[in-house]
Amino acid sequence: MPDLVPIPSPGVALEYGTAGDPLVVVMHDEYGRLPWLEPFAAALADRGGFRVLVPDFYDGVATIDDTDATTLTGRLTVDGARSILDATIRAGLNEGSQRVGLVGFSMGGTTALRSAQRGDADAVVAYYATLTGADPGILPCPVLLHLAEDDDYPTGGEPDEFVRRLRDNGTPVTSHSYVGTGHSFANATLTEKVDGRAAALAFARTTVFLESKLSE
Repeated sequence: MPDLVPIPSPGVALEYGTAGDPLVVVMHDEYGRLPWLEPFAAALADRGGFRVLVPDFYDGVATIDDTDATTLTGRLTVDGARSILDATIRAGLNEGSQRVGLVGFSMGGTTALRSAQRGDADAVVAYYATLTGADPGILPCPVLLHLAEDDDYPTGGEPDEFVRRLRDNGTPVTSHSYVGTGHSFANATLTEKVDGRAAALAFARTTVFLESKLSE
């Protein structure tokens, strides 16, 4: 995989904000913890007043190549991702955080939604990610979805179907679709995929949503 990108603090969660503030765990997409997530997390901590932790699911590497991203994702098991996320949440709670928000992109969004099903979060934000009907349980916390206009979803995980299931089960859900965007539109390291305006609007909506839900 020639396009692997070494990352800082491999295998260790990046930390932003003040320990004890409401915790937000930000989970990278299938490309790994690329450089764009550092300013994203720092701005989220600064503007929202959060303790932000950004775990590394790929143990020190990331990529800008689609094929390599698929390979890296294939090596990560559901249990492996859950273990890393659980440890990150635990670290934040041990610092004194009382409330937990999860923000995930694509693969990280799926991980966030699955974790929220277990009652691990007070709010969850998922970028270009849903769950299929095969995923057990319902989401017992408010959900914010950022969806690309042009994207592929697995059968049973289409956004309209996913939102319908959430609402039928009483989950408060807000969904936004961004005109003219494709998958990974918020990933600023991927210059051919990013949509700066859509990413900025989604970030603003994410901050407001988490402020309202984590301060309750």
